[in-house]
Amino acid sequence: LVTAVNLARRAGYLGQNILGKEGFNFDIEVRLGAGAYICGEETALIKSLEGELGQPWSKPPFPAVEGLFRKPTVVNNTETLANVPPIINNGADWYKSMGTERSAGVKIVCMSGHVEKPGNYEVELGTTYRQLIEMAGGMRGGKKFKALLPSGGSGPVIIENALDAPMTYEGLDAYQSVMGSSSVIVMDEDTDMVWAALKMIHFFKHESCGKCTPCREGTFWMEKVLHRLYHGHGTEQDLQTLESVAKQVKGRTLCALGEFAINPVLSTIRHFPNEYRAKLNGRGSA
Repeated sequence: LVTAVNLARRAGYLGQNILGKEGFNFDIEVRLGAGAYICGEETALIKSLEGELGQPWSKPPFPAVEGLFRKPTVVNNTETLANVPPIINNGADWYKSMGTERSAGVKIVCMSGHVEKPGNYEVELGTTYRQLIEMAGGMRGGKKFKALLPSGGSGPVIIENALDAPMTYEGLDAYQSVMGSSSVIVMDEDTDMVWAALKMIHFFKHESCGKCTPCREGTFWMEKVLHRLYHGHGTEQDLQTLESVAKQVKGRTLCALGEFAINPVLSTIRHFPNEYRAKLNGRGSA
């Protein structure tokens, strides 16, 4: 990226008086971040760019009013910017000819987990999750499908009955889930769903910036209770506590990270309650 930017600047496509046009100024600067998940949140990203801790702020002010260095700022995802040149070159109608009426265009989908060919796939919005699995070579080793995370750890899991739902912004509403980032994690029949929830909540606890209490303490306690349940030291009361803590976090965090953290917990409890109860009273995994 840095090399490409430098080449563009030397060629006169970036910087001052671009292509000899007086007053036509535009530049790009590549800044290397430390990889914190929280910096996917726009205000935390801005703080990181300013050299401060990558922590979100309470809105308002919104970045479009007061953002980077207290200037109006537009924050866009790389995928959004990548769509701009072809739309300019081919027109909006061309772009809207792909996808569905309500969710136009294409999406980069990251397929991972128990599929034969994990990787990135560019597909039209409206493609079903079953088709995505088929594109990725099907289930690894011929195993049966069990569950799928449509948005990495941040989206509620879906099960077999939702595989034919279209990958659109509204397609999973009926299944209490979301398309989200389209970082799809596929799980086969051998996956322990309590283990999966524990792994997800461990990630969110680690990536929480710690600024707001519901997220900081909520992820800590959810991981602690899930760890106890997974290893067979949990009780029915622990299961109730887990649900209670998750519901207390909802709607009380500064940003979406805390909101996302509860999704794999509550959705695995909803779809796989027997797996949780099977681990109660000393019957957990080693």
